[in-house]
Amino acid sequence: MDRAAPHVPRRLRLTVAIGALLTLLGTYLASTTDRADAAPVANVIRVAEFPADCTYSHRLPDDPIVFPGLPGASHMHSFFGSTATNATTTLPDLVKSTTTCNPAVDVSSYWVPTLYRDNVAVEPAIATFYYLGEGVRADVVANTQPIPQGLRLVAGNAKATGPNDSIARWSCLHAGQVPPSKDFVNCPAGTMLESYLDFPQCWNGRDLDSADHKSHLAYPVNQACPSTHPVHVPKLRQVLRYPVNGDPSHFRLASGPGYTMHGDFFNAWPTAEMARRVQDCIRPVIKCGHDGRPI
Repeated sequence: MDRAAPHVPRRLRLTVAIGALLTLLGTYLASTTDRADAAPVANVIRVAEFPADCTYSHRLPDDPIVFPGLPGASHMHSFFGSTATNATTTLPDLVKSTTTCNPAVDVSSYWVPTLYRDNVAVEPAIATFYYLGEGVRADVVANTQPIPQGLRLVAGNAKATGPNDSIARWSCLHAGQVPPSKDFVNCPAGTMLESYLDFPQCWNGRDLDSADHKSHLAYPVNQACPSTHPVHVPKLRQVLRYPVNGDPSHFRLASGPGYTMHGDFFNAWPTAEMARRVQDCIRPVIKCGHDGRPI
């Protein structure tokens, strides 16, 4: 004759079941953590970005994009990144050069018209070049392609005759109450003058340069790349912070008023490194640090 099963209180049964589930969960998590191919469990910041901080390198009246092979033909430029840039610089020169950038793998060259205060040159205390996936639809970001090595590009308008001809933006660090402007702004004491400039991010997929050094790329239209420039690449944002403030009438650029701010970019990122950062940071919309790893 079978004996009746002993009565187990409901609360005890529930406690035992929860304990068993927790044990199974702990075992699963441990085995997942031990796997070399396990997905990272850390939270990530959902911003498609990787930066390069590049300190000031040198000044020359040269421009290897606009005036290649013509030393002294340009207004004065302040150079960042590659320490080798001059009027005759080519891609092989950049690839084998040293750099002021963090990360050191970025041997690209970046340059801007020199800023003067009362005719004395002032260099940025902070120069950051952000590579971003923004301003377009999510499906466009997910299809972002690496910026091709050797790409040469100018953004902004050195010949602007007024603010309406400019895409530059000036503001004040830690003084958000001062409205941004396309010309110099009056920053309060204790703050720094900032310059922001966005480069176009839609490439025609063919040319590393063009006659005007601009038309091989275009800005997005309605959050997508135009059919003439179908390849979406990371958007380069140039952010310069100058250790000056006060009356803007004391400031000028080598190219003229503040609205003539422009930037030149000669890409020399190693091809594989640029591709990795696009794959790991831009396409999945992850904020990465200088090492190209999620923050």
